[in-house]
Amino acid sequence: MRQTAPVHARSALFDLYGDHLRARGHRAPVAALVRLLAPLDVNAPAVRTAISRMVRQGWLEPVRLAGGPGYELTEKAVGRLDAAATRIYRTREADWRGAWDLLVVGPVPQRSARERIRTGLGYFGYGPLSDSTWISPHRSEEVAALMATEDATFSRFEAHDADPAARAREAWDLDALAAAYDTWLAFATKLVADPAALIGVAFDGDDERAFAVRSVLVHEWRKFLFTDPGLPAELLPADWAGHAAAGFFTEEATRLLPAASRFVDECLTHARPHESGDDR
Repeated sequence: MRQTAPVHARSALFDLYGDHLRARGHRAPVAALVRLLAPLDVNAPAVRTAISRMVRQGWLEPVRLAGGPGYELTEKAVGRLDAAATRIYRTREADWRGAWDLLVVGPVPQRSARERIRTGLGYFGYGPLSDSTWISPHRSEEVAALMATEDATFSRFEAHDADPAARAREAWDLDALAAAYDTWLAFATKLVADPAALIGVAFDGDDERAFAVRSVLVHEWRKFLFTDPGLPAELLPADWAGHAAAGFFTEEATRLLPAASRFVDECLTHARPHESGDDR
């Protein structure tokens, strides 16, 4: 019996393209996409529906490949996934110059637009000091596009702070974030120990198992992009729970990568067009 929350097809596709297909030409046949998401208990109709949605949203575009009809990342999607990868794998420059990137957002009449801006800024690593004022330790170049899409105005400043650690606690609930990391680490430890029980799928070989485990680890870890701004070490407690969680994630993701990559390559090489209708 599955013990994890179901992996949504759209999220799984983002993870797949970001974790594996970015390094393989940004594209894949539909048949391979269906085969690759089967170990995550995502069926073919769900994959096709998610692909259609991502095309409408400008993340994917159709392409004809040797293995049949396929989809590749748009330029917008490549930029988003490249930026996400630096945060998922903690490769972003660690040095902090001691200044916040401070945004002051102009009035936004529509509630739905305000919510989209709030969600977007949170994803980019900004925390709110008020409804209109946001700070981040890192400057995101995606802010301008978000504001333009929502027809919103904003001003940007480099802000210095007498007590940046206190300001960080004002903008982010670090106690809740630390608890979330503890919960993630407990889950990840169980997942690695008994993946079949948690995912609820009978795996066809060690490579498929490694791919599924790594995929679920990445999927759950990626959720911290919406809640963790990547604060510099000097603004965090010395015993920060995120350090232990990040260490476990890096160790396991690295260990599982060779076998997971073999599974991806096998699916890309041997998938056939008719397999896109496989409803496993």
